[in-house]
Amino acid sequence: MAFLDQNPGLGYPAAAALGLALGSFLNVVILRLPRRLEWQWRRDSREVLGEPEIYDPPPPGIVVEPSHCPHCKHKLSWYENIPVFSWLVLRGKCRHCHAPISAQYPLVEFATMLLVLACVWQFGFGWRGFGAVLFTCFLVSLAGIDLRTRLLPDQLTLPLLWLGLIASVENLFVGQKAALLGVMAGYFSLWSVYWVFKQLTGKEGMGYGDFKLLAAIGAWVGLKGILPTILISSVVGAVVGSIWLYTKGRDRSTQIPFGPYLAIAGWIAFFWSDALIDGYLHLAGLQR
Repeated sequence: MAFLDQNPGLGYPAAAALGLALGSFLNVVILRLPRRLEWQWRRDSREVLGEPEIYDPPPPGIVVEPSHCPHCKHKLSWYENIPVFSWLVLRGKCRHCHAPISAQYPLVEFATMLLVLACVWQFGFGWRGFGAVLFTCFLVSLAGIDLRTRLLPDQLTLPLLWLGLIASVENLFVGQKAALLGVMAGYFSLWSVYWVFKQLTGKEGMGYGDFKLLAAIGAWVGLKGILPTILISSVVGAVVGSIWLYTKGRDRSTQIPFGPYLAIAGWIAFFWSDALIDGYLHLAGLQR
């Protein structure tokens, strides 16, 4: 790691390649994990209700099954599975059945590459850089799943929370006290908003996954990062959500996933919470 820090001409290309590979894997997680969970939920429901077993083959696994075309099930060769490049060469279509391939694949791969480069640029190639990349990958997966399915699976939010607490033991980004307070503040802040809104309107304004995601982010950004995360996610969510509703011709009762905005805001706070807070205090005249 020290060698890569001293030789950025090798380190950054390696980080870019790693980011592309991770983006390809995150696409698999985003697309396959919800299907695996739904399949398991159906099995558990039948068992609890005492219903007879039916033939219900499991969907593709996340790690074992190779990549394939979702339309014709053709297994992709290695040269058809190169992040971003293969999609461009194939012009966004399957080589066998010519069905369109979602632009999600190259977008997630390219975005993950940029985010990984930002992580190593900010934190280096050591443990802090590794932790930042891990945090980023979880956020990309959760944002993508929530956008597609409006789910924030415990299988991702809870490990992200525990990994943040483990990192705080070594004071990798924040200390243990700050991380624990961040978890508490993250969960109970949105939980309070949820229950107040429900009591006033009789409706649920958000899901429990949002509480858990903000709690997990709090383990990485600490107490000081929670307020910037809430403010940024609220502003961005209101602006982007309003534009989306207007362009789609939907009314305000339409549900909009909040997880992606929390993920974006949490990533920004993870990198620049101190600068954001100092800038706010300066504008407010509370700090010179």
